[in-house]
Amino acid sequence: MTIEDLQELCRQLPGVTESIKWEHDLCFCVAEKMFLVVGLDKTPVSASFKVTAEEFEVLCQRPGFSPAPYMARHKWVALDNLNRLQPQEWEQRVRESYRLVSGKLPKKVRKELGLEA
Repeated sequence: MTIEDLQELCRQLPGVTESIKWEHDLCFCVAEKMFLVVGLDKTPVSASFKVTAEEFEVLCQRPGFSPAPYMARHKWVALDNLNRLQPQEWEQRVRESYRLVSGKLPKKVRKELGLEA
């Protein structure tokens, strides 16, 4: 998985924006709320994303995963190398993180993004 692959995947989701934060992190957001952060300053490239409470404990036991600094209390995990996940798992994780974050947005915002009828 490359950064470009993740960008293409994220751009398919409604209302996604991307920006560089903290000088070296590519952040994908929905309504200004982050759902995926890719560390551009390390080799191999790392990433962090939101997961469910149940997944958090399981993923943190897997090689290469750890609680994300500053965000673990919100059930974010950090992955030390993008290539630890296959493309189909990346798609699942990105979509789930997006769903978890966008689901917490106000109903009006979700409606504006086309996430609610």
